[in-house]
Parts: sequence; structure tokens; C-alpha cells
Amino acid sequence: MDGHFTGIYRDEIVLKCNSRVVVPYMRKFPFLSDMQAMIMLRISLSVVFLAHALVRLFTEGSIATFTTYLSNKGFVLSGAIVWAITVFEIVGGISMAIGYGVRWLAAGFIGMLIAGIFIIHLRQGWFVGEHGSGGCEYSFILIISLLVVAAHAKNRKRI
Repeated sequence: MDGHFTGIYRDEIVLKCNSRVVVPYMRKFPFLSDMQAMIMLRISLSVVFLAHALVRLFTEGSIATFTTYLSNKGFVLSGAIVWAITVFEIVGGISMAIGYGVRWLAAGFIGMLIAGIFIIHLRQGWFVGEHGSGGCEYSFILIISLLVVAAHAKNRKRI
């Protein structure tokens, strides 16, 4: 073998070939500016909320199932709550994707996620996938991501 890995030094992966460094990979990784990364995070979060709403809207029986679930939990006007959540996810998702009202929308999404944790996910445990089913780890990372996006949007009209 001509080259061999010698270690990581100051954010660089060093590969030596015949005693000279040939691959300083990490110097430019992840190949995005802070602004590009933040825009990517904001749009990705928007897509997540839009997807939830659109699946609920276009999957037969989904709104009725969610309405029944909330009714069984004792919520009054559960149908109106489900429709309000769905509309908020669609309008808020689109608005946040294009950079309007990011901090307010993030706060609304965070409130919705916290409510979801207490109403649905907490009793399912922490894990969502491999080690559990329906837990709150996914909501937790969405909340942290929304906080990061909101903090970045502070003092900005649009990002």
C-alpha cells in the first residue's frame, strides 16, 4: 500500500504517501458556509412539518384517527384542534421555508412539539426507532433544531 493514515491534526485527516501529506480533507468540510447550513436546516425543518401535515391531509382516515385520539384524551373540539395543527404546519412550514416569521413560527412549532411530547410520546419512552416505538427523541431534536434556527434568525427579517 502506497499511503497510510497517520492521524487527525487540527481538523485535518492526514494521509501520507511516501512521507508527504496528500489529503487534508477536513480543512473545507462540510463545504458550506454558516449561512448555507442554517438555510438548509431551516428548509429541512419546514419540509418535516409540511410532510406531517400533507400526509395527515391526504391519507384517508388520518384526520379522523387523530381527532378520535384527542377526543379519547379528553380534548374538547378535537377536530378543530387537528385542523388547526394541520393548517399551522402547512402555512408555517411554507412561511418558515421562505424565511418569514421564523422566530414566531419556531416558537409555535416548539409549543406544538412540547404538547405532543406530553400528550403522546413521553409514555412511549425516549427512543423512536431501534430501541423503542414512538418515543420523544425525535421531538427533542426538532425542538433543539428549531431553537438554533430561531436564535440565528434573531435580529434578521429573513435568512
